[in-house]
Order: sequence, then structure tokens, then C-alpha cells
Amino acid sequence: MTAHGPATVELLPAVRLRLVETALPALSGPHRSAMDEVWEESVRANPALFDGPAAALVGVERDGADGLVLTWARATYRYRALRHVPGSPTLSSLFVAVVQPADDGRLTVGRMSPSTAVPGRWQLPGGTVEPPAGPHGLDLAALRDHAARELAEETGSDTQPEALTWWLTTRGERGGVGVLFLAPPRPAPELYDRYAELVAAETARGDDPEFDRIELVGSPADLSTLPGPHVDYLHPVLRHYADN
Repeated sequence: MTAHGPATVELLPAVRLRLVETALPALSGPHRSAMDEVWEESVRANPALFDGPAAALVGVERDGADGLVLTWARATYRYRALRHVPGSPTLSSLFVAVVQPADDGRLTVGRMSPSTAVPGRWQLPGGTVEPPAGPHGLDLAALRDHAARELAEETGSDTQPEALTWWLTTRGERGGVGVLFLAPPRPAPELYDRYAELVAAETARGDDPEFDRIELVGSPADLSTLPGPHVDYLHPVLRHYADN
């Protein structure tokens, strides 16, 4: 596993990706009570939080020299509260993100709106992976489909899943793993126009957009121009994109 950029973020090079489902680690009574208490406090602070289904990352392993295995379990968003419970089983987030370039090489980033779990944070379009319904497991195709939905829901760019290419896998400071897909370039004015159309449609329905602003950035130095914090993987991903 190779560090790239900030020491707390790794880029995980691989050409094969396998996802293996497992059971959630058992929780003791005190750990479950503490998790529920932390989650309820979070909901009181932000009533928009929703305890929906989520895929929790249980482990990351190498599969030979060029493969990667992600072990995951079916959970809900409240299990994220375990990171604040000392001595509890370690569960991290599993998410997808889309590297959406403009035709001038800059990348699309969005700022999370006040109603989200991380208001004001800049990140790539994407989100936490949701487990499939029924007995079906996760694979790269399912992650690609999810990434395409997130891109459309957050930016208005309706790129088809088959046009997305698995590009990079990252591991962040809290152990969360992101599977990043590269989208075909679009003209910069088109990216802004599609986002504006999305915001207008959601506002007309009385909904809050997940991003309250998007920008195009071309290098890690551009992050200093964004008002507010950014997700930990953004700096190394921008540098990796610029280097390749």
C-alpha cells in the first residue's frame, strides 16, 4: 500500500478488485448502547440524518501483486458512530466517487449542503455504497452503477455507467476506502449548466441539493481557494490525476 500526498491517505494500486460479503462483527450490549447514544445525539444535531442501509468496510487485503479484496458487511449509517466508541469493533466506510474532468483538464468538486452529514465539506461527486437488495452481493459493476447515480444526483451529469472507468482506490485517515471512477470529459460550461438545471429542478420540488455549490479545480494548490474544509483524499487524488 503506497502513501501518496498526506501521510494519512493511501492510494491502493490494483488492476483487479473483488468484494466479499461477511457478517457484521458482534457488538456487546455496552457497545451497542453507546453507538445508539452517539447516533441519537447526531440526529438531534442534524435531524436530516437518515439511518438507511449502508455497506460497512470490514477489511482490506491484497490479492496477489495486482489485486485488491474489500470485505464488507450490511449495516446502516448508525454504525458509523462506532468510531466514537472506544474498544468497539473497527468498521470503516466504503464509498464511490467520480473523477469528472472538464475539457480543460480541471476536475469537478462539490460542497456538501447544510442538510447533509458533513455540511460545507468539498469532495468529488459520490457517496457511501448501499448494499444491494436481496441475496445479491457487490461487485465492480454494482459500484459503477452506484457511482453513475451519485454523479447524476449531485451534479446533473447523466453519464451512463458503462462510460465510467475504474481508475483508483484510496484509503483515508479513518480507514475508509473509496473506489474512484473516471468519467469522460465534458465542456466546462456544460458541467455548470447541468448543475444549475439540477438545482432549479430540486428547488422547485422543495428539495435541498446535496451540493450547494460546484467548482472546477486543476491542482492541489487550487484547494486553498475553496472556502471551507475538503475531504482527505482530494489533495492526493488531484496530484495523482495531474501526474498521469
